[in-house]
Amino acid sequence: MRISVTIFLTDETITPTHLARELEQRGFCGLYLPEHTHIPVERTTPYPAGGDLPPEYGRTLDPFIALAQAAAVTRRLALGTGITLVAQHDPIDLAKQIATLDHLSGGRFTLGLGYGWNVEEAADHGVTWRTRRELVRDRMALMRALWSEEPTEYTGEFGSVRASLAHPKPVQKPRGRVVGPRTLVGGAAGPKLFAHIAEFADGWLPIGGRGLTEALPALRSVWADAGRDPAALQVVPYAVQPTPGKLAHYAELGVEEVVVQLPPAGETEVLRALDSYAALLPGGTAQG
Repeated sequence: MRISVTIFLTDETITPTHLARELEQRGFCGLYLPEHTHIPVERTTPYPAGGDLPPEYGRTLDPFIALAQAAAVTRRLALGTGITLVAQHDPIDLAKQIATLDHLSGGRFTLGLGYGWNVEEAADHGVTWRTRRELVRDRMALMRALWSEEPTEYTGEFGSVRASLAHPKPVQKPRGRVVGPRTLVGGAAGPKLFAHIAEFADGWLPIGGRGLTEALPALRSVWADAGRDPAALQVVPYAVQPTPGKLAHYAELGVEEVVVQLPPAGETEVLRALDSYAALLPGGTAQG
C-alpha cells in the first residue's frame, strides 16, 4: 500500500522544500496540501470536527505555490491538493495553474477537489452556498474544455469559454470523459457526490476514511451504472490517523493508497511523526 501524507503547511511550520526532500528520501508516496484563502474572523459556520477552529486554518500556505517548491526539489514524490476549493477560483486561471504544475512536475499532480464547508469564506468569493456543488461541476467541465487536445468551447450555467489555445496540457491522457490530471473528489458519502465522481473524476477522497465498508458498494454501483471501468475506481482515505489494523482493513477493501495526517508543526515534531510512520512503509521499521 502506498503511504502519502497531508499537512497544514503554514508560515510557522516546516517548509515545503525540507518536507518534500524528507518524504522522498524516506520512501513516502506523496504530499497533499489543503487550501483556505482566508478565514473571516466573524464566523457563524461551526468547525466540522467540533470545538474551536485550529489556528493553522488561517495561516495556510497557497497549495499550488508550496507544491511547486516541492516539485522542484524532488523527482518521484507525488503532489496533490486535499482539497482545492474549486468554487473559489476563476476556472480559466485555475486550469492554467493545474496544467502548469502537472507539466513542470512531469505528471505528478493529483487534483483533490471539494465543495468547502466555510460559508463565510466562500461568500467572500461570491459563492452562493446552495448552488456551490453545481458551480464546481460547471467549472470542472469548463476546465476540461481547456485541457482538451483540440480547442473546445464550453457554455455552462455559471461560465463559458471560447474554443482556445491553452497550453501546457496536463500530462495524463483523457480517460473517457475524464480529462486532466488524476482527479479525486472529497466529501461525505451521498448520491450527488457519487454521481459527480462517476461523471468527471478518477475516484473518491473520503476524509478520515470512516464508513467505507458501507459506502463503497453504493459508489461502485453508481460508477458501474455510469459505464465506468470497475477496475479504474480509486478510493484514497484522506487525513487518516493510521494503525496497522486500519490499513489492513483498507487493503481488504481494495484501497491502494492512504494519506496520513502530519501535525502542523516545525521540523522536529514533523520529522518525529514521519519516524513513527516508518513502520507503515513497505519494508519499514519503527524508529525513535
